[in-house]
Amino acid sequence: MAKVRGIYKRGNIWWIRYAGLDGKIIYESSGSTRFKDAEALLIKRKAEIKAGKQPEVKRIANHTFKELATEYKQWAKRQRSYRSKEGFINQLVECFGNLLLRRFTPLIIEKYQTERINKGNTPATVNRLIATLKHMFTKAVDWSMVEEEVLKRVRRVKLLEENNRRLRYLSKEECQALINACEPHLKPIVITALNTGMRKSEILNLKWDQVDLKHGFILLDKTKNGERREIPINETLRQTLQGLVRRLDTPFVFYDPRTGKPYKDVKRSFHTALRRAKIKDFRFHDLRHTFASHLVMAGVDLTTVKELLGHKDLKMTLRYAHLAPSHKVKAVDILDNTLNQKKEGGILATPETNYTKTIQFRERLINYGN
Repeated sequence: MAKVRGIYKRGNIWWIRYAGLDGKIIYESSGSTRFKDAEALLIKRKAEIKAGKQPEVKRIANHTFKELATEYKQWAKRQRSYRSKEGFINQLVECFGNLLLRRFTPLIIEKYQTERINKGNTPATVNRLIATLKHMFTKAVDWSMVEEEVLKRVRRVKLLEENNRRLRYLSKEECQALINACEPHLKPIVITALNTGMRKSEILNLKWDQVDLKHGFILLDKTKNGERREIPINETLRQTLQGLVRRLDTPFVFYDPRTGKPYKDVKRSFHTALRRAKIKDFRFHDLRHTFASHLVMAGVDLTTVKELLGHKDLKMTLRYAHLAPSHKVKAVDILDNTLNQKKEGGILATPETNYTKTIQFRERLINYGN
């Protein structure tokens, strides 16, 4: 398709751009996904201008952010990340619900960023909110709910710099202390997180038809990165899952016994367990970091850890690489002793058997909960 000046695409909708009689640029949606419709509309508008007639462009009504949120939620339901995105939308509506879309400015949004940071939100959390806000305005333009000029203003807001180096994980002793401090409904959930590295949403929505105890794996079809993932079940997790009460009226592994539906969140009971175990500065997502960190420290290669975590890019897994150097140093020391066999007092020096066993790379999962 040849590029035509004055015709461009926003989402799936074709838009046109032309100068009015007063020389001001007019942006107008063709309301169509077909290029030819936009081309015909542009020819018509230029003809009207040439004839000395100012085109009557359909005026966009004054929509509120709450109205946009209602439409956006319906559209977003098709996305895998809808549950988390829905939470972000609700938080945005709580602040901007009655504000007209045309009233949004960089100042208003940047003040919101500051307020969230002052409330204790991390830059990453604030960025997810702003990214959601920006995409909502992108769709608002596609749906002719606001002018593109407003979208340009919203897009000028920059995301905050994130500190992605945070890596909090528990020691083996802390893992056991946390498990012991959990309430009965929370304990198997935490054990699952520590032994699989699954995300919280993946665990809370886990169904029995995804669990194959006979062959020893959990199958995740719908993951965050869109790729199928198989997670091995170790003995600790097997015993934990076999000990759960399985109800015929619900397909979920973990459920609220009062409703039979999965838990929406376990934040309150998890924080209570942390307090009992005297563990500070820790989030549920850090159980995933704990799983990965102990695998790397046990000598499991990063590629295997990447596959277990379901990372799409190895770059995401490299954050754990710094945990491996001490093991690598011991490994090359063994190589040095094995290949070079240094003489000491006329006797060939060989690696000590116990030392070798201690630092030998083990491709196995670390069992917690026993």
